[in-house]
Amino acid sequence: MPLLETLPVRDTVRQWPVWSTTARVVVTDAAVADEAQEIVRQQLNEVDEACSRFRDDSEITRIQELSTGNRPVTVSPLLAVLLGAALDAARSTDGDVDPTLADDLAALGYTEDYSLIQARAGSLNIPITLSRRVRHSWKDLDLTGRRLRMPAGVRLDLGATAKAWAADRAARSLADRFGVGALVSLGGDIATAGPAPRDGWQVLVQDGVHEPAARVGMDGGTAGLATSSTVSRNWRNGTRAVHHILNPASGLPAEPVWRTVSVAAGTCLEANTLSTAAIVRGEDTRHWLRGQGHPARLVAADGSVTTLNGWPTEETVRIDAEQVHEIHLPREHLTSAA
Repeated sequence: MPLLETLPVRDTVRQWPVWSTTARVVVTDAAVADEAQEIVRQQLNEVDEACSRFRDDSEITRIQELSTGNRPVTVSPLLAVLLGAALDAARSTDGDVDPTLADDLAALGYTEDYSLIQARAGSLNIPITLSRRVRHSWKDLDLTGRRLRMPAGVRLDLGATAKAWAADRAARSLADRFGVGALVSLGGDIATAGPAPRDGWQVLVQDGVHEPAARVGMDGGTAGLATSSTVSRNWRNGTRAVHHILNPASGLPAEPVWRTVSVAAGTCLEANTLSTAAIVRGEDTRHWLRGQGHPARLVAADGSVTTLNGWPTEETVRIDAEQVHEIHLPREHLTSAA
């Protein structure tokens, strides 16, 4: 995730730390800002309780212990939706976004919340296993309604999709409940719903503290913008620099061909699925993303920028509304795709 700009909290903006990033809620009516924050807090807690791999008491941890591979396990309605979103993402990317990589992340040292890794100066000494003897994939999971069947010993990580899904859910729920425009930012995942402010929403996509930023705009309605990065959640394992976006084929960090990839789409979940898969695909990304048709911005390892499918090439422009609802934020609502 790129840098999240520190902004003053104004009447219609609420922000707080969550999941080793910053949650930011912006609404178009200051009178509902406090209540909106509490609603989103509760929703994020529900998602955390359902699918956090860092909690011994989360539902996903419990069902993994129950799974034998021979009989299905019944999951909650919320976890069923989150699992369905992860499997849809895997299917649509030919497995580039795969929810069965928890063991691979653990093998790299990502066994606890990233903030704790940062507190240790981002340095670990855990031997890296090039591949497991038996590799599982999303195709080994069978979800029918709320009934999940998966091989014994599989450990799931829904981080690639659950955060984006949560942003979409939060923005829609605020717009529906209060009849306001809402923007919800969870790190690199941004979702909007309802009518935008008079001048629209404006989002700053930034690759790092000293790197140039791209400013784009979103009009009212349901839309999403996601940024995936190989330079945000990274740490050292012994002498090797590693990051959290893995190539499912190897279980190792994707080659850092791209520092960041930002994609705009009709939902944050779709945008995040595409941006994550783009990091994994490396050199093949340009052709693949061009065929997807969604506006995208790619920053290569050397800092060069590629824009595709109508992504703005100037500092402040609008994206075609048929591809994604535009962004044009007043500066007091400026937020970062971080």
